[in-house]
Amino acid sequence: MRSGYTITWDIRGIVLRIILKRSGLLLFLLACFMSPLSQAQEQVARYGYSILNTYPHNINSFTQGLVYREGYLFEGTGKNGQSSLSKINLEDGEVLMSKSMSQRYFGEGIEIVDDKIYQLTWQSHLVFVHDKATFESIGSHYNAVEGWGLAYDGSHLILSDGTATLQFMDPETFAPVRKVEVKLAGNAINQLNELEYINGEVWANVWQTDFILRIDPQSGEVNSIVDLTGLSERTQLGSSEAVLNGIAWDAEAERLFVTGKHWAHLFEIELVGL
Repeated sequence: MRSGYTITWDIRGIVLRIILKRSGLLLFLLACFMSPLSQAQEQVARYGYSILNTYPHNINSFTQGLVYREGYLFEGTGKNGQSSLSKINLEDGEVLMSKSMSQRYFGEGIEIVDDKIYQLTWQSHLVFVHDKATFESIGSHYNAVEGWGLAYDGSHLILSDGTATLQFMDPETFAPVRKVEVKLAGNAINQLNELEYINGEVWANVWQTDFILRIDPQSGEVNSIVDLTGLSERTQLGSSEAVLNGIAWDAEAERLFVTGKHWAHLFEIELVGL
């Protein structure tokens, strides 16, 4: 997903580095936010993690969306010709049901609302709707922006598009209802990717980083930062694109699962204050 450039970002410090590579041209942008980010470290809570359980994950899966519901994992994957939707047994990684997307589509984030599964496409401006029990197609919607991540707050689907904006969409029509800009210490945070709604907050992977942001859905302000540095070293990585991406929440048992694109494992973690 979104190949052609690389981002290296140390949100714990004061420097944001973005490296862009296009047709052999190397562009380097160095932005310093010394005052705001220094203040953010004092004002915004930070969490590390402890691994509680480790489960198998298909190393070939380019994970774009992850949901835990009714005892099973649901995963949406990307790449043209490889995009799919799957229902998976958590304990052993067995795929219980799967549906491939047409080769023309690059699959993105997924979310479940009642008996429907919504699946984004990256740049095709389509959102596919599947029956949760059978994966049969039951409809589609137009999406005016890129599709990256998707979550559900009980009333609206929450959409990320790679910018700092989160849009709140009507599940029946996928029409935008409102939007917020995600900010940390007054600075907009781009590259918001896979999403999960957990206990009144939007949790967002920041693409090509080890960080998850916990966001106030009303204001867009970052409440806290989850630092998963080192987690990728606890699994086998299947490609150079094997980055952290995938958050799933078991609301009944209050279990938190995370994984990555082309990761061989999925982890149940608990947060540890830093």
